[in-house]
Amino acid sequence: MHQLGILYADKGEVEEAIALYNQSLEITERIGYVKGKAMTLWSLAHLAEQQGEYTKAISYLQLALEILQRLKSPDAESVNASLDRIMLNS
Repeated sequence: MHQLGILYADKGEVEEAIALYNQSLEITERIGYVKGKAMTLWSLAHLAEQQGEYTKAISYLQLALEILQRLKSPDAESVNASLDRIMLNS
């Protein structure tokens, strides 16, 4: 679902991408794929930022960052940079 969300987002079909990302969140939570959940939250944050929904983007990024830091994932640095950028520009 996450990959399909990316395809729809790239085509500019934001509502469909969001729906697919939300399905991805449900699946990753159900199967316990924590990193997948974080990556989907990051993607949702990107779409929210593009739509000017900065509060929503920050919320998604904070959740993703918390997960990635707990996992000690190197992706945490990139999410943190995105979070800092949005917080400075919003």
